[in-house]
Amino acid sequence: QVQLVESGGGLVQAGGSLRLACRASVDIFSIYAVGWYRQAPGKERILVAAIDNHNTPHIRDFAKGRFTISRDSAENAVLLNMNNLQPDDTAVYSCNADLGPSYTDYDARFGSWGRGTQVTVSS
Repeated sequence: QVQLVESGGGLVQAGGSLRLACRASVDIFSIYAVGWYRQAPGKERILVAAIDNHNTPHIRDFAKGRFTISRDSAENAVLLNMNNLQPDDTAVYSCNADLGPSYTDYDARFGSWGRGTQVTVSS
């Protein structure tokens, strides 16, 4: 599995911005796909954005126009830039590595998670 470490969370006011980084123990461009997820208190974890093996970004509707996702070679990370943050964006944000279809075992393919970083948006 791949080791992932998230950073960049914090407390911001509504309308503010944060940049989250998901750093990997291997070349970030060697990972098939990487997703950013979030889990708010009392709610299920949901996908926020992902970047696929063609480096194509996929953004959930609630984040479109506010969040962007990219791979960064200098930081060896997948970055989640979040603008115009709102209180509803408050959650623990975690990243996940999809190691690709050569892994037939689901846990092996999708089992690499970071510990998460807290994002809190005040009104």
